Amino acid sequence: MSANLLSEAGIKVPQGAVATSPEEAFQAAKKLGTSDLVIKAQVLAGGRGKGHFDSGLQGGVKTIYSPEEARDLASKMIGHKIFTKQTGAHGKECNKVFIVERKYVRREYYFAILMDRATQGPVIVASSQGGVDIETVAAENPDAIVKLPVDIKRGLSLEAAQGLADKLGFVGNAREEAADAFVKLYKLFLAKDATQIEINPLVETSDHQVMCMDAKFGFDDNANFRQQDVFSLRDPTQEDPREVQAEKWNLNYIGLDGRIGCLVNGAGLAMSTMDIIKLHGGEPANFLDVGGSATAKQICEAFKIISSDAGVSAALVNIFGGIMRCDVVAQGIIDAVKELDLKIPLVVRLQGTNVDAGKKLINESGIAIFPCDDLDKAADLVVKLSDITTLAQKAGVHAQLSLD
Repeated sequence: MSANLLSEAGIKVPQGAVATSPEEAFQAAKKLGTSDLVIKAQVLAGGRGKGHFDSGLQGGVKTIYSPEEARDLASKMIGHKIFTKQTGAHGKECNKVFIVERKYVRREYYFAILMDRATQGPVIVASSQGGVDIETVAAENPDAIVKLPVDIKRGLSLEAAQGLADKLGFVGNAREEAADAFVKLYKLFLAKDATQIEINPLVETSDHQVMCMDAKFGFDDNANFRQQDVFSLRDPTQEDPREVQAEKWNLNYIGLDGRIGCLVNGAGLAMSTMDIIKLHGGEPANFLDVGGSATAKQICEAFKIISSDAGVSAALVNIFGGIMRCDVVAQGIIDAVKELDLKIPLVVRLQGTNVDAGKKLINESGIAIFPCDDLDKAADLVVKLSDITTLAQKAGVHAQLSLD
C-alpha cells in the first residue's frame, strides 16, 4: 500500500486500513472510531471517482458515515469490475477497498516526481490545481504547471523545496510542512528505486496540515532484487494476465489494441516491426520481445500468449539471428502451431544464424506458414492476410489460406 510507504517515510497521510471483504470493511471503519470516512476501490487505474461497477454502483470513491455503510458499499465493490477511462472496456476487478478517515480540505495541489528524458534525471511536476486530471490542467492552463528538474547527484535541497512551496502558494506553517514533505518524497523516490510518485491530491487541511490523500507509485522492475519488500506487495490480478504469463517465461510482452500479433527478438527490431506494420495500414496487437537466448519452449509459450488474444487475426514472426538461432525459433514455431492447432495466418521472416536450418525445418514440417525474406513484403502480406481473416470472421466463414 502506498499509504504505508508514505507513512514509513514520515509523510503525513490519513489513518486507514485495507479490507478484502465487506466484514473487514465494517471492522476497519469501526476501528477508526469516526463517522467521517471514505471508502476507495483499490485498483491500478485512475478515474475511480467517475467510474462505475458491474454491480451497478456509480463511483469508486465514496464518502461514508458508518461501519454499516462501509460494509454495504464494500459488497458492491469487492469481487466486482470497475470501469474507468483508464481500464478500457474490460474493466478491472476490485479485490480490496481502503477505508480511510475523511479530512476537511482547504486547498488541493498536485505533486509528482518522474524520470525526465530531456534532463536525464528526476523532475518534479507540481500544480496549485490538484484533485483533478492533471492532463486537463496542462491542456487548459499550462502556466499552472510548475516543473523543477533535480540534479540526482545533489538531490532536492530544503531551499529548493521551500521555493517550490512558495510557487504553489503555501504560506505560514503549511509552507514549511509542504517543503518537508517534498524533500521526504524525493528521498523516498530514490530509496525505493521509483520511476514515478504521483500525489493527487496533496492537500492543506482545515487545521493547516499538509497531507497526501491519494498516491500512485511506479517502480523500476530491474530493482526487484533489492526492493523485495516493495515487490512483495504486487497484485498480479491488477495486471494484464498475458503480461504476467510472459514474465514467467522471461518474455517482454505488452498488449496493444491491434489485430496483428508480433513475435520478434530485440526491442529495437520489435519497435521497427510494429512501425512497418502500421506503415502498411495494419495495427499491431502486441509488443513481444523474446530476447536473444530464447528456447523452443519459450517460443511456444510466446505463441500461446499471442493466440490467447481473441482479437488477433494474423501474426508476424521477425527474427534476426545473432545469439538467437533461427533453427531454435523454427522448432518453437512448429511446436506451437501443432500444440495450439493455430488457425490464424502466420508470416515468418528468418535471417541470421542457422537460417538455412530453420527454413529447412519449416519447409519439412508440412505446416502452412507464409515464409518471406523481405521485411517490407512480409509486413504487407501479414496486413492483407489479417484483413482477409477479419472479413471472414465477421461473415462467420472459416478461411484456410495457403500459398500456391
